[in-house]
Amino acid sequence: MDQPLFRLPAIDPIEQPDFVTALARGLEVIRTFGAHSNRMSLAEIARRVELPRATVRRSLITLETLGYVETDGKTFMLTPQILSLSHSYLMSMPVTRAVRPYLERMSSLFNETSSAGILDHDDAVFLARVPVRRVSIENVPAGSRIPAYCTSMGRVLLAAQRDEVIEEYLARIEPHAYTPRTITNPAKIRDAILKARTASYSIVEEELDAGVVAISVPIKDAIDRTVAALSIVSHVDRSTSSQMVDRFLPFMRDAVKELRAQLV
Repeated sequence: MDQPLFRLPAIDPIEQPDFVTALARGLEVIRTFGAHSNRMSLAEIARRVELPRATVRRSLITLETLGYVETDGKTFMLTPQILSLSHSYLMSMPVTRAVRPYLERMSSLFNETSSAGILDHDDAVFLARVPVRRVSIENVPAGSRIPAYCTSMGRVLLAAQRDEVIEEYLARIEPHAYTPRTITNPAKIRDAILKARTASYSIVEEELDAGVVAISVPIKDAIDRTVAALSIVSHVDRSTSSQMVDRFLPFMRDAVKELRAQLV
């Protein structure tokens, strides 16, 4: 049985007179879409968050009026406008501002899509992305999420976590085989993460999307914390894993060295 997403704080509301319950409920309504489905009825959403239908309906009407939700009269879904909520935060991060010129340089030099991302819960989230016009899979905006366990960006970011955090992550997720090459065995996923830790880079070939191969390296700050990951995405028809190591990895490592000096 699904656990309800919405939980009021344990602290007595009298001790938090400025807490806006309606806002908290509206945010949980938004989050339930990503957790369960891209389109749901009022009854489904109310059941997920364990709130009265009338309460959820008011939240949905407000979100629809503001352009974050749309409806066909029976079901509701989020609109692309919802990405604007994360855009300001992502753009305000020092690493986002610092990494953009390097992404543009890499995409121009190699004619391949480049990106930077951070770890958020169980996913890698794109901070910035400079695509090239080749395939639709590369048309992914900042703020979009990809599973961490089967992507080079995700494995590099997971590799920076403590061992106990990695174990908790592996126990929590339910790996899905996106392609015949997706690694779903937790022990093998762990091995891939630890390999990325040892090598300080990760290559993933056709695990998330058929034909797509990606290489990622950690972006570290001045005190050696991994704050993001730098990635280049190609296609197996253009690049093999060994070619990516030979051609892209040296440039990527030089780039993160320069970035480190800027992330104080």
